[in-house]
Amino acid sequence: MKKFRLAERIPVFMRNPRLRLLAIYIILLSLVGAGIAFYYNWILGVVLVILLILGSIFISDTFHRVNEETTKYISDLSFQIKRSEQDSLLRMPLGILIYGDEDQVQWVNPYMQGYLSDKDVLGKKLSDVDADLAKLLDEHRDDKGTVSVVWGDRRFTLLVEQDSHVLYMMDITKYAKIEEAYDNSQVVIGQVFLDNYDEVTQSMADSDISSLSSFVTNQISSWAQEFGMYLKRVDDDHFFVIMYAEVLQKVEADNFKLLDTIREATSKQNFPITLSIGIAYGDQDLNRLADLSQSNLDLALGRGGDQVVVKSPDDQARFYGGKTNPMEKRTRVRARMISQAVTELMSQADQIFVMGHQQSDMDSLGACLGIRRIAQMNNRQCWIVLDQDNLHSDVKRLLTSLEDYPAIKESIITPEAALENANSQSLLIMVDHSKPSLTTAPELYKKLENRTMIIDHHRRGTEFPENPVLVYIEPYASSTCELITEMFEYQSKDSEPINEIEATAMLAGIEIDTKSFTTKTGTRTFDAASYLRSVGADEDLIRHFMKENADSYLQRNHLIESVEFIDKRLAVCVGEEDRQYDPVTAAQAADSLLSISGIEASFVITRRSKKTVGISARSAGDVNVQLIMEQMGGGGHLGSAATQIDNQSVSEVKATLVAILEKQNDTENKDDEEE
Repeated sequence: MKKFRLAERIPVFMRNPRLRLLAIYIILLSLVGAGIAFYYNWILGVVLVILLILGSIFISDTFHRVNEETTKYISDLSFQIKRSEQDSLLRMPLGILIYGDEDQVQWVNPYMQGYLSDKDVLGKKLSDVDADLAKLLDEHRDDKGTVSVVWGDRRFTLLVEQDSHVLYMMDITKYAKIEEAYDNSQVVIGQVFLDNYDEVTQSMADSDISSLSSFVTNQISSWAQEFGMYLKRVDDDHFFVIMYAEVLQKVEADNFKLLDTIREATSKQNFPITLSIGIAYGDQDLNRLADLSQSNLDLALGRGGDQVVVKSPDDQARFYGGKTNPMEKRTRVRARMISQAVTELMSQADQIFVMGHQQSDMDSLGACLGIRRIAQMNNRQCWIVLDQDNLHSDVKRLLTSLEDYPAIKESIITPEAALENANSQSLLIMVDHSKPSLTTAPELYKKLENRTMIIDHHRRGTEFPENPVLVYIEPYASSTCELITEMFEYQSKDSEPINEIEATAMLAGIEIDTKSFTTKTGTRTFDAASYLRSVGADEDLIRHFMKENADSYLQRNHLIESVEFIDKRLAVCVGEEDRQYDPVTAAQAADSLLSISGIEASFVITRRSKKTVGISARSAGDVNVQLIMEQMGGGGHLGSAATQIDNQSVSEVKATLVAILEKQNDTENKDDEEE
């Protein structure tokens, strides 16, 4: 008790350790000084002691006053801070809601209460107070930061402090509208091209051409006027379009029905015209935007035309249309020009590498053999890059037959050997594919990406080499072998001609891709087949290559037995999870399903490897399976497409595919109802 009372008598500032040490130091220093003063003169010592006592009293009083004023200031400041905190909770434009363990409302500030109208909320479950707000809390309960949400007709930033059970909401509707207005005012540039205007009008009378041109122009102008675009015709078959991003959203919601209008109306007049449109947005530089719109138009044309490609510099392309098979537009002149360009590029290379896609098929390998022969005709060494793992039986039989042709057999090398031999003067030719991710030797492509040529008959996708030296993509052609066969007509007649095994392999590639000339065939297809037969292609040997073994036959029938139907017109087959299927077997199963009455499209899902699940898709013509497969990372043609998906189970891939098909069915049914 005495110690406690003694502590109370000690000045407050002396309770501070630092000030106490400072005071002791000053007292000791003063005593030493006083002692020295007494030693020399006692009067001086007395005076100094009196001054020290008076100074100590003054300093003590000053410290005491400073301490009181500081304490009062801190006390007042703390009171103001607490009051401000309380006022801010009640008055600041931030909604605050405290909830309990069962999501019952424990407290809301007046700002939050304003959004809950005059409801009595305390003690009630949030779901009973406002179901939408309770749903937002459930969805974002575990989020670490703020998120933007829509509540009612307003936009908010939402933060949930799960540990303290507090929900914060700030109304950002005004700023969201400003941002939306800015986004909607972004400039969008588009280019509209009449795919086959020259081909259709070349045999028409001048009056008919004028009538057709006026009709198409009026339709496009009416479309532009309806949505508020600026349209300028720059050529007979080319239009330039400028719009705002807000208009683009409306046009995309309309699914670019202009394509169907033009195609159907001109078909009724026996002059079928199709459109391709490339649209670009998302860049402030108008020059780059115009270049991107042209690139998107080229992509639409490369995919066969009659479609729209919408893309910003950073986003994935969005495709519309593409409901018809591409029309044949290639001419003998184009084939001759490509053949001459190939010859010239080969003459500039020290050696040539040609490769197809992974798990090479007969069209891919046949095209490689054709390119090798053209290189031989131009006195250039050509290596066929082939990964001989996981090949189908027909390709294996072809490789066995090549044992009788040692010069060809020795030119087939592994991807590793090709990578080692390639140099900056080499030329790489990719056949039957244009996606670097699907190529046989991705590392070889990376090494020669600026010395790469592409010859393909599949529609061009968004994944495409950046700087190819030559691109020959003709989506209407039956096969890559057909395109390469046409080149032989324009090669030197003095060189060694194509031999029997090469002609047989190329004809086999055409027959397999056309299902024995029943699909995707044109006059040029039969011309190519006739040429190959004339130089020794052996049909008996082709039948030998195409023979199916018993296991494949049983596997195909097993897959077909698992068929399920969606809307009675889409067939889906699913292989067993722990069983690997040959991709050719899956493709054959998909083809077989199309022979069933009422089936418009078929999809066969099988495991290809331990990490990969594949889908083979086929269509009778009304369903564009290419667009469906592109949504799952693949591609192909309107009637034949595929994809491969890594690190997913067969059931997961099936669920994704079924969701896409059901969504497409709902969209088509909705469009039918509107019509």
